Amino acid sequence: MLNVESRGLRAPLAAATMAVVAALATACSGGTSATAPAGQDTDSGAQAQSTPAAPVIKISPAEGSKTVRPDKKVVVTAASGALEEVTVESDGQAVDGDFDALRTKWVSKAPLKPASDYTVSATTVDGTTASSSFKTLKPKLELKVADVTPAIKGEKVGVGAPIIVTFNQPIDEKATVEKALEVTSEKPAQGAWRWINDTTVIYRTAKYWQPHQKVTFTAHLDGVQGGKDMYGLNDFTKVIQIGAAQISTVDTRKHKMIVKRDGKVVQTMLISAGNATTREYTTTSGVHLAMGKANPERMISPGRKKGDPGYYDLMINHAVRFSNSGEYVHALDNVWAQGRQNVSHGCINSRPDQAKWFYNQVQRGDVITITGTDRKMEWNNGWGYWQMSFSQWKKGSALA
Repeated sequence: MLNVESRGLRAPLAAATMAVVAALATACSGGTSATAPAGQDTDSGAQAQSTPAAPVIKISPAEGSKTVRPDKKVVVTAASGALEEVTVESDGQAVDGDFDALRTKWVSKAPLKPASDYTVSATTVDGTTASSSFKTLKPKLELKVADVTPAIKGEKVGVGAPIIVTFNQPIDEKATVEKALEVTSEKPAQGAWRWINDTTVIYRTAKYWQPHQKVTFTAHLDGVQGGKDMYGLNDFTKVIQIGAAQISTVDTRKHKMIVKRDGKVVQTMLISAGNATTREYTTTSGVHLAMGKANPERMISPGRKKGDPGYYDLMINHAVRFSNSGEYVHALDNVWAQGRQNVSHGCINSRPDQAKWFYNQVQRGDVITITGTDRKMEWNNGWGYWQMSFSQWKKGSALA
């Protein structure tokens, strides 16, 4: 380095050195002049060029739509920004929905209510807002539950009980409707639905219900499409009480019926079963369920008229039905045969006092297992649903 003081040139060289430094500083600055032309603010101009565009919010269905299908999703998107909050409401009830990972999109989850007014409001993280309103269509046909069996108020049912749901309209969209059906139990159980026709679907568990609990059936039908121009307008709930585990075992060869309640034998009944001279007079073997009872019950020989051989028309006391082919456990003063031989037209008859006891104790859905005959119970003969394996049963689901 040059020592400027030793040559007496301190001031001129210092000035020259400063000029070089200034020139180098200018060169290193990229060629941008530090002095802006008159009337130009360099800093504000740079900021204006880098300011991002404001977010744009889009809402579907469009503002003012009046015939929106209840199964249509509400979709809110934000371009050039992220959504902070989305609210969709009808009569003060909010519609649930989910954001995507970047919060640039929100989609509703549940069906909308038919014939209802909806408002949508959305806000981005920078405070941009948007709102919309629309109306869902009024369906030509209303979908609803017409009946649930067995579910009489205050009734307790057996551990084999199915849940038989009948709709008021034939269902075309079976998978959609089945997805809307929910069964919950206090004691966990696996189960599945099976459609037996266009209006009836049946829920059966893989194993018997655990006793002494509540089971809740809910049809989330509000806004659900069951067919063309057909939607549900309301949800439906029914609570079913499962009672004691009452299971009866009938051995037609030993002419005996043993009744257990919660695993303990509570009654042993001497019985007489079908005489098996014809298929009609042969008691069906398999897993049956008590379907109902009457005292008395009128029993008429099927396919025969008065005067024909084998014709009968009788009033029978304390009759508990367990099939649709005319089979009952019932009272009959037939003690000479009970416990000894099978002489009936297919029913299980027992001593009047024991039949009365059974009648008073039985619950719809109680299991009655019969063995010893060569006539097998059909799965669709009454409530013969336990005749089918659970893996086969599940194949009747619209979701299988």
